[in-house]
Amino acid sequence: MSAILDTSVVIASDEEGQLNLPATAAISVITLGELRAGVLRARDPDVRAARARRVRLVRAAFAALPVDEEVAERYGEALAAARDLGRTAKATDLIVIATAAASGRTLYTLDQAQAGLARELRVAVG
Repeated sequence: MSAILDTSVVIASDEEGQLNLPATAAISVITLGELRAGVLRARDPDVRAARARRVRLVRAAFAALPVDEEVAERYGEALAAARDLGRTAKATDLIVIATAAASGRTLYTLDQAQAGLARELRVAVG
């Protein structure tokens, strides 16, 4: 099964080799938006440049899956489920979950709340 990486995984450093990631994966376009926000919010020029480099590398390394009608349907299901469960969830997290659901991909995330909600929605979590 294919994989989708959450932003938390994309920005994580893995100097000890602890992340167990698939050989190939995609990202959501939402991840590109979150990374872009990080560039824009960086006050230090060196940090801003490093973040901009990361965005370029991520764009080159991963296919960015769009938010289409199927993702929107799954987003609505995820949002309703989160509210029914009394959970607060960021819209960006829900869209990444929805993208994984719509594309039949396994979600890789370091965000335990996001992973738990994905499991509740029967989205595979790696």
